[in-house]
Amino acid sequence: MRRRLSRRSPPAAETPLELSHDVEVAAYRIIQESLTNVVKHAGAGSAEVHLAWERDALRVTVTDDGHGPGPADAGGQGLIGIRERAAAGGGDAMFGPAPSGRGFQVSVRLPRGHAEVAR
Repeated sequence: MRRRLSRRSPPAAETPLELSHDVEVAAYRIIQESLTNVVKHAGAGSAEVHLAWERDALRVTVTDDGHGPGPADAGGQGLIGIRERAAAGGGDAMFGPAPSGRGFQVSVRLPRGHAEVAR
């Protein structure tokens, strides 16, 4: 699988905002599980992680160019864990075929929560 990390400045509407510690951990774990699924199941050549800062939430999207969902993608433990982690923070998770028609996509919306003043 090709690995590429690119850093670009977010548009003004996507300026990174302060997140609560719980949201930071949830986002990290969701990305970790999504990428683990890509490596284990997708047969992908590449994967993309996109973070979008909305006014009151962080949207995490992981998309790969693999073979897409199979019969076992109806709710393996990893996808269940992603859904439960998002719901625990008041968010939601959706997953299924990538919009391009090839690959798989996980999209999670996590409310920002109350960011801690001191870390």
